[in-house]
Amino acid sequence: MENENKEYIESGILEMYVYGLLTEKENEEIASHAKTNPAINDEIIAIEKAIVALSSSFSPFHSVANYEKIKEKLELKHAKVIEFEPETSNRAQYLGWAAAILLLVGIGYQYNELNITANQVATTAVEKAKLEKEFKILELKNATSETNLAVVRDPKNTVVNLGGQVVAPESSAKIYWNKETEVVYVDAANLPEPPDGMVYQVWALKLNPLTPTSIGLLDNFVANNQHIFAVDKTADAEAFGITLEPKGGSLTPTMEQLYTLGKV
Repeated sequence: MENENKEYIESGILEMYVYGLLTEKENEEIASHAKTNPAINDEIIAIEKAIVALSSSFSPFHSVANYEKIKEKLELKHAKVIEFEPETSNRAQYLGWAAAILLLVGIGYQYNELNITANQVATTAVEKAKLEKEFKILELKNATSETNLAVVRDPKNTVVNLGGQVVAPESSAKIYWNKETEVVYVDAANLPEPPDGMVYQVWALKLNPLTPTSIGLLDNFVANNQHIFAVDKTADAEAFGITLEPKGGSLTPTMEQLYTLGKV
């Protein structure tokens, strides 16, 4: 008898019975066996309790109200020790419904995990793009620093010191002018930040007669942290001056806004 019960239990038919996958006739046969065979009855109870335990582990992913109703009915049933009802088809239908809910819960859990993984991938991509952007900015800053350092150290450059004038006596600047290549750089670190709508304009000057030639604007003054600017080339200059002009520059220097001036 014991071996027969073992084979019957290991066949998997009791799990199919609990999940409501059998025909009405098969359900009635198993219910009849369970009434007269304690081992089969105990196995059915164990399977149904497993459903309760499994649904508890997944309960956060579905309606709390529905979960509590299912759990309460199953637990009340086990508190009395399962009594097999005459209408076994209704019982099988109920348990099948519970099994279906557990299946949907499992699918919901996997879907939730997939969403979490997708969000993590998206976050990683955003962080990667941010790091790449910061790296490019750092590369640009390093390149700018190296260029500026090379300008300051170039022995071929003529350094022209520009002193502060009446409108801004505390101001000063430096011109780095390579007469061979005619390249001109301006170190404007000691100029105050220009007001909104205004820009510094650099002039190459001939003195007799006084002839100013614009060689560029110091645009993006605030963004240029080192305040070293490359301006237009000049071949022949006797002095350099910097004035404050309306945004876009002027055709001639506004002498009342002459900030710095220096002879070569």
